Amino acid sequence: MAISDIKEYAHLTEQDVEALGFELDALRRDVTDSLGERDASYICRTIAFQRTLDAVARLLIHCSRTPAGVVVATTALGVAKSIENMEIGHNVSHGQWDWMNDPEIHSSTWEWDMVGLSSQWRYSHNYRHHVFSNVVGMDEDLGYGVLRITRDQPWKPEHLLQPLRNLLLAATFEWGIALHDLYSERSRPGTAAEKSFHRRALIGKIARQTGKDYLLFPSLSGRRWRRTLTANLTANLLRNVWTYVVIFCGHFPDGAEKFTLAERENETPSEWYLRQKLGTANFRAGPVMAFLSGNLCYQIEHHLFPDLPSNRYAEISTTIRALCEKYDLPYTTGSLVRQYLLTLRTIHKLALPDRFLRATCEDAPETASELKFRSPAPRPVTIAPGHRVGLRTALRARQVDRHRRRRIPPPPNEATTMVDTRLSRTPPPTLPGLRRLVLRRVVSRNT
Repeated sequence: MAISDIKEYAHLTEQDVEALGFELDALRRDVTDSLGERDASYICRTIAFQRTLDAVARLLIHCSRTPAGVVVATTALGVAKSIENMEIGHNVSHGQWDWMNDPEIHSSTWEWDMVGLSSQWRYSHNYRHHVFSNVVGMDEDLGYGVLRITRDQPWKPEHLLQPLRNLLLAATFEWGIALHDLYSERSRPGTAAEKSFHRRALIGKIARQTGKDYLLFPSLSGRRWRRTLTANLTANLLRNVWTYVVIFCGHFPDGAEKFTLAERENETPSEWYLRQKLGTANFRAGPVMAFLSGNLCYQIEHHLFPDLPSNRYAEISTTIRALCEKYDLPYTTGSLVRQYLLTLRTIHKLALPDRFLRATCEDAPETASELKFRSPAPRPVTIAPGHRVGLRTALRARQVDRHRRRRIPPPPNEATTMVDTRLSRTPPPTLPGLRRLVLRRVVSRNT
């Protein structure tokens, strides 16, 4: 089962959690008060760079005379689409730049370059996902309705196809997000006419987006329309796969915990912070990879402060690491390859029924709860004087205890002990010795 008592799981008192929330609120105020020209210039330069790269890439696709030139230009177009999707579209739609009061760079007006509607995405992502992050039954981003990524989701025979579904979702990620957003929007309270309006709006956006990529630009290329069409398909595929990898590595590797509805009840703002911290994971990235991922390599920082500008996440991460050290909380991170391999392991493992899985539903890499710390109680570990004992120390103690139990075999039963002792004291006889033993027994019987 998922976590139902976050304070018990984190090994923090109510006072500790409130103190952590107070420090995070202070960090948020400091960053908000310091926003200014430097940040506004960053997003304006990013938009200008992305649009220039997009235009140059499309021009090179049309004018290149060698296959290598077409490959480079197509890759550049895929990079431009990734920047627009991650660093611009995702972050602008989060309201990270609303403080500028620029009507163009605003969450209420920005429409991104993919088949899904940004307005529908804002509801499913900004509200359903970020408010109810990793709450089973509320956060529809937990597997996007097609993947089982926690044992709290009941197994169904269709999950046996999960590895193939995962590959299909990666290749068609923008389409999966569009349908996922429509499903979330339709679950929102409203009349039948409103739900029909949302469906028609999505169909209109799909028609405009596919018409631009697969009709307008190829027709403008004249005789080279096939090259342009192939380049657009390839660039969209590259963008889809990259976006999928970044999102999955921030939400589904080991250490990104899940929560029950019971935890959500009567949740304080400080507990919300703690849930965001424990429910996400980072991956290590340099400046270029961070930029291409929309700075979502800092997924922990993004979930703590989703509406703060993404260019501030790198500096915020230093303070978040220090707070994790202070409150003895794990800062879940690793290389991009490692985080993705852990995610793949979860996806392939949970395609099977629970009876084929070894770990329990309270103490598995992908699913854990506070119950795993209750029985059996792990042996204490040595800690420095004055050090706060939190989740990180508790996890380390449990890991050490698990290794101890593996190295020490269980005590053998009495029969096994007698046989083992006898064999250890009396070496097995050789062939001549067996002959003498047989002859001795024959002689003794005859006499």
